[in-house]
Amino acid sequence: MIALASRPTTMPFFHLARLTDARGVFEHADRDEPRRERGYCLDDVARALLVLVREPEPSSLVAELTETCLRFVDAAIDSNGRAHNRMDISGAWTDEPSTGDWWGRAVGALGVAAAVAPLPLTRARAMRAFHRAAQRHSVDVRAMAFAGPGAAAVLELRPGSEAARRLVATTIAVIPRGTAENGWLESRLRYGNASLVDGLLAAGHATGDDRLIDRALRAFDALLAIESRDGHLSVTGTKGRGRDETGVQFDQQPIEVAAIADAAARAFALTGDPRWREELGRAWNWFLGDNDSGTPMLDPDSGAGYDGLEPHGRNENRGAESTLAVLSTFQHARAAGLVGAGDRAHR
Repeated sequence: MIALASRPTTMPFFHLARLTDARGVFEHADRDEPRRERGYCLDDVARALLVLVREPEPSSLVAELTETCLRFVDAAIDSNGRAHNRMDISGAWTDEPSTGDWWGRAVGALGVAAAVAPLPLTRARAMRAFHRAAQRHSVDVRAMAFAGPGAAAVLELRPGSEAARRLVATTIAVIPRGTAENGWLESRLRYGNASLVDGLLAAGHATGDDRLIDRALRAFDALLAIESRDGHLSVTGTKGRGRDETGVQFDQQPIEVAAIADAAARAFALTGDPRWREELGRAWNWFLGDNDSGTPMLDPDSGAGYDGLEPHGRNENRGAESTLAVLSTFQHARAAGLVGAGDRAHR
């Protein structure tokens, strides 16, 4: 077993705050400095909103960041439910609104915010923006996988919401049933693969469909069999993986590990099976250094995440996506009792 870095019992939001100004979260960083000239993207700001509203005891910093991110996400969605993704440093949108991944991230974050955000005003604003975005659906697998958990959260909160019900139904319809020889849902692994599992689990729970949950868990087993090596996660690299492509790949992205943590946390919550808690622990341990390069992928003092795992170390840049992957995975590990009192994360 690779020796792990010291285990933080808290993860601060300092680096996320450093990446954020009055408009939103900067997408890229040069080491720990935000690259302001590259602007903002809804994809990351929505991810940030999701993480921020899940904090059980938000600090004043978290509350301020939440307000900034909710304002950005709300403004990104046009009156017809489509979403802009990219904004430049001057505050101008630089793309046409559509229903790509960023729309799905926004729907997912807004739905969860509407259900769990600590402040009633935040929940109400998020619900209004959710229903505006829910006018649209997407044919893209990942866009709907990202949207599905938010729609499921709204449907559980408001069982009469037809908009949420339709989005959940579309999520179920769009995610492939799984015809690949290796048991996975697609013929090629791409990025954020376990998000498909998370979307199906959320939809199955919201609709009371145990068969859908079983289908999702079987697919999760298949994915983990592919993305594990020597007892630790060895996730698909940036070029993807076909059925005949075996062995270790690089660069490995924190978003892939965070997606596994999302799915494992939901699987554990729905089934109570300790196996899924163990898989969540493996995801957290990947960030601590139990990975193919034996390299910690987080900075516990700032809450930053590093941008990619490389053959002999890591990419030292600490952008928004990787930082949010760390914070999200930590939240799940903390909720499952894998960090904190007694530090029970498996070794």
